[in-house]
Amino acid sequence: MRPSGVQSGQRNPPDDENADGHQNPRDDPAQGRLADGVGEMGADGGAEQITGEAIKGRRDAVTIVTKVHPSNGSRKGVIEAAERSLKRLGTDRIDLYLLHWQGTHPLSETFDAFAQLVHEEKILNFGVSNFDTDGMVDAEAITGGSGMIANQVLYNVNRRGIEWDLLPWCEERQIAVMAYSPLDD
Repeated sequence: MRPSGVQSGQRNPPDDENADGHQNPRDDPAQGRLADGVGEMGADGGAEQITGEAIKGRRDAVTIVTKVHPSNGSRKGVIEAAERSLKRLGTDRIDLYLLHWQGTHPLSETFDAFAQLVHEEKILNFGVSNFDTDGMVDAEAITGGSGMIANQVLYNVNRRGIEWDLLPWCEERQIAVMAYSPLDD
């Protein structure tokens, strides 16, 4: 993964917005960056559409990360959500597809769907978001769980709790830890 990124879900509106209230995606070149569409929940899919506009014509220069909402965590729900995300992003593949947080659907169904999407090359990798150490232990024990490559969690200078157990646990297993809100105080 590339070290720099663009997250389209949380931002303060810049001065150079277009007529519909969005920053012109061409003004922020995504060349060589991580494009995090914050999944289907970001502006009801609008964040993925903006991300898709920003990367148009430059797909191979970015790494796309997006998320499936837990309410769509069933096998069928994950696959349908991924199809919607691919359409909004205007691409044939998602580099890293994350379960936004654990919901009521069995994680085994979610991982089965991830495995199918990887097999179909609609996603290249999968992971989770907002899982603590216990959640990661449980997830890893599920068939397919050893295929997780990342956990995206809240982490910044004032919220460093992951350093005690989650970060070492993930490092030991070579699971990437991605910070969200790294500049919040």
